[in-house]
Amino acid sequence: MTPSSNTTSRRALIVIDLQNDYFHDGHYPLWNSETTLDHVTYAIRNAQAVGDTVILVQHVAKGPSPLFNPGTSGVQIHPTVLKQVPNATIITKSHADSFIDTDLQQQLSERGINELLICGMMTQNCITHTALSPLAGHYHVSVVGDCCTSVDEIIHKVALRALSDRISVVDLKEVFQG
Repeated sequence: MTPSSNTTSRRALIVIDLQNDYFHDGHYPLWNSETTLDHVTYAIRNAQAVGDTVILVQHVAKGPSPLFNPGTSGVQIHPTVLKQVPNATIITKSHADSFIDTDLQQQLSERGINELLICGMMTQNCITHTALSPLAGHYHVSVVGDCCTSVDEIIHKVALRALSDRISVVDLKEVFQG
């Protein structure tokens, strides 16, 4: 897969739930979160370099929850991500599917996006539900596997394998090669 340089393809990198609660000082630290953060920031830099749109998705719990509670530091998008794209569009969601009850589809439509690169946290939950959303069917969808993580390596790998039966699962280097 090459950068979206032709006029018929407009690509967006959708970065889902890279929020403080999923890191070492958060309420629910995930496996490999720091490496995933490094990979995602690399993807953001490269997406920006080739003119791709970067959209951040932030989960905010409705009502009391073990994580992502409004007004807490845990709900905040990781500062490293915000530093990379300080003016990015942020989609706020409260469901696993980033399209449900959000303006994600509208944002993509307004930009003429027809290709999605999805990455973030957690592979088996919000990544899967967003990638397989009925509304994602309007786009060519790829999940960037090494820019995702989960509670442990096995769940992450099983989720990616299951996704690969239905959509493209790619590696970071495949997406942003030479």
